[in-house]
Amino acid sequence: MKLLLIEDNPAMQTTPQRSFERLGWQVVLCGDGARALDRWRASAPDVVLLDLSLPGQDGLSVLAAARAEGLATPVLILTARGTVGDRVLGLNTGADDYLAKPFDLDELEARVRALARRGGEAGAAAALPEFCGLHADAASGAVYRHGLPMDLSAREAALLRALLQRPGHAVAKDRLSELVFASEGNAADVQADAIEVVVFRLRRKLAATPARLITLRGLGYLLRDGD
Repeated sequence: MKLLLIEDNPAMQTTPQRSFERLGWQVVLCGDGARALDRWRASAPDVVLLDLSLPGQDGLSVLAAARAEGLATPVLILTARGTVGDRVLGLNTGADDYLAKPFDLDELEARVRALARRGGEAGAAAALPEFCGLHADAASGAVYRHGLPMDLSAREAALLRALLQRPGHAVAKDRLSELVFASEGNAADVQADAIEVVVFRLRRKLAATPARLITLRGLGYLLRDGD
């Protein structure tokens, strides 16, 4: 497994690097926000740890640019900005998880492992055939429409990847919640209607495609061809 750590503080680089290398991970370091996107593309990491306060370019700008490109690698934000507003901003920009400094190494390792498992789900989607012009990529986890990356949040992309595994077949609401919110702690703690918000947003983004996201009350959700 490969971890990209985008952090300019040498002390904050060294501790996680040693910790994950002891676990057998390959750790790639980047301390400059202006170079972070190039390093992200070149290293093809399984998980990205991203600081927000970076020289050259702010971490949120790096994240927004990566998501706009279709780089859907799971991202855990590490920052001293611990307010709820900052956390929400990071998640809305496309982060998958958020850990405020200072943090416990055991918790960091657990969260990164959860994100890596989520990335594994994305990789499984790569072998799927195209459906209504939609295709999930193995390396990045991004979803493409006719070869062009769709503008999806990490949650929306996770939901669409799950539905693309079996188009025309219902996926239970609880199972989708597990897949979409797996990197955010215990999925059982997520509010029951949280997945409905993601479904609503994804349905709007699918409106320009032939694919239709259908709600089956009591069963879950499915994708079908609307043509």
